[in-house]
Formats: sequence, C-alpha cells, structure tokens
Amino acid sequence: MSNQHNAGIKISNLYKIFGPNAGDYVDAVKKGMPKSELLDKHGHVLGLKDISLDIPAGSIQVIMGLSGSGKSTLIRHINRLIDPTAGEVIVGGSDVTKMDQAQLQDFRRSQTAMVFQKFALLPHRNVLENVVYGLEIRGVDKAESVNVATRWIERVGLKGFEKRYPTQLSGGMQQRVGLARALSMDAPVLLMDEAYSALDPLIRMDMQTVLLDIQKEIKKTIVFITHDLDEALRLGDQISILRDGQMIQQGTKQDIVMRPADEYVENFVRQVNRAKIVTLEGVMSPVKPNPTLMAPTLQSWLTIEEAVQIVRSSPDSEFVVVDTLGQPVGLVTLQQLLFAMVAPAALLEGGASKQPQLAAVPSARRG
Repeated sequence: MSNQHNAGIKISNLYKIFGPNAGDYVDAVKKGMPKSELLDKHGHVLGLKDISLDIPAGSIQVIMGLSGSGKSTLIRHINRLIDPTAGEVIVGGSDVTKMDQAQLQDFRRSQTAMVFQKFALLPHRNVLENVVYGLEIRGVDKAESVNVATRWIERVGLKGFEKRYPTQLSGGMQQRVGLARALSMDAPVLLMDEAYSALDPLIRMDMQTVLLDIQKEIKKTIVFITHDLDEALRLGDQISILRDGQMIQQGTKQDIVMRPADEYVENFVRQVNRAKIVTLEGVMSPVKPNPTLMAPTLQSWLTIEEAVQIVRSSPDSEFVVVDTLGQPVGLVTLQQLLFAMVAPAALLEGGASKQPQLAAVPSARRG
C-alpha cells in the first residue's frame, strides 16, 4: 500500500516567473521588483513569490484566494505539472524539483492523485471503466482493479451506476466518479483543484461531507484549492490565503477568522459566523482555575455556538475549560462567549491575552 505516513509536503522559497528568461529575474523579484514592473518592462509574469508552506501528513491544507492569486499555479508545482523558477517542493522526503522524467512519472503515478474542477472523465468509458483507468495505467491486475474501483464507487455513493456513461450523470455524480478514480489510486497525496466550484451549493455541501467522512478513514494529505471561504473553513485543518502570487496569511481556521493579517483577509472573513468556527480555546482566559472551584466544565474543543447551547439554561455564569484529558486549562464566562460572537475581530486580536479583563467583568457584577 502507499507510504501514507511519510506524505507530508514542505514547500520552501518557491518562485514562479512565466516567460522565456524567467531565471534572469528571480534576484530582481527577491530584491523587491514589483509584479507590474516585471510585466511592463520585461514582459514576464510573476506567478508565485517566495511561497513557503509546511503541510503535515494526513491533514487537509486549503489554499484560497481570488482569481489570478496563484492558487492553481501553486498546486501544480506539487506534482510538477509546472516547473518552479526557484525553490524546493519536498513530498514525502523527496524533492520533486530534482526528479528526472522517469522518477517524476513514477512519483505522479504512485504518490499523487488529482481531482479537477471540470471532472476530466473519459466520455467513451462508463463509470467503472473511468475509475479503473489509473490502475490500468499502473499495470494493476484486472480483477484487482475492478475490485478496488467497485469498492470506491460504492464508498462515494454511486453503487448501481457502474455502467452509466458521464453524459448520463449529473455534475455532482460526475465529480464523485472523479473522486473515486483518485482514491482508487491509493496515493498518499490528493490534489483537488477547485474540485467542487462547478457544483450547485447543495451538491457542493454534500461533496464536502463525502470528502470529510472519507478523510476520517484514509487520512490522506489533501491540498484543496478554493475561492470560497465557507468551503475553506469547513474543510481546512490549515488555510493559506494568496494574493498576487504571495502568501498573505497561513494558519488554522481560527487564526484566519480571529486574527486576519490585513484588510484583504478581513474582507474575506467579515461575513463569517465566528461562533461556528472559533473554539473555547480561542476565547477562554488561560488562568489556572482554583481546584476548589466547583464550576461546571466545558471541553476546550467546543465551538462558541456549541458552548452557548449547553450553558444557556445553566444557573452558573462561569465555567472551567478542560482539555482532552479532562485537565483544567482555563475559565470562560457566558458574557465572554456572547461578546466573542458579536465583537469585531480586532477586539479579540491576541486571543486570550485580552480576555482576563473580560473575565473579571461578570464576577464583579455578580458581587
């Protein structure tokens, strides 16, 4: 089977300049030549500028940004569909940028699988034949290929559709075929380039659920490109936001929502329902609770919304926050929770550092 446990991705100081003499301009870009000057004076396009990214094995990394921000360019460097102008791309310990053609071909076949926005199904092949395609290329025995493909077709919810052709399927069903085909390859790295953006909102949500459910079992390293913030927040263990080929912010969904790096990110997250994203860890006062305090407990991983549901009818106004081992890690008050739901992100910036003052307010009122 695939070497899943060694499938982390490390991208270091990656530059991509499009044009015939790209290498000549890397130093100038490093020294600060703007994108506009590179294009106007030298006829070259800056695709990526100094991207560094560490993606832990088995996690979902979302890369988001508006059109032209460099998202698709970046994901295509991971399986070297695009050659970098400078920098390193290490996948599972091997530098993809240094592979020769034979190594690269083997790497693409065994280490990565890709799901595209446009489904990329072969129209003359039915569902089963589309899903076994990659296994055929890899030279896997026919009976085993069919066995593997059938299992994944069922897993993505298409059992009974094996003999249908792409034109007989809805967009959502076609994307399920694409996903089954990618998963049947059992590659440790799954690259998904705007995979769901052509789908209707409800089908899109459905496909996100399918992916999250499957990921719990298979723990692939998934790089998911999207321009949709709700999708990014739903899927990402980590989120990177690109603008004009540069990384503006990288962090957990909580980091992005609570501490937007600049106005660009702030505009992205302005409409987000923070209560669904932020957990108690992000709003609690990290003060050591008094062991004699008999306050009820809440788990640190609960979202604000979940916590409010629980404490709404409680006579208490202060709660001990406990970690996965049940150890107390902080305190949170009902007022803090309600404040976090409505306060501008700027007020919460720095997370818990500003919270102890807040925590004191309700106690004073009680007194």
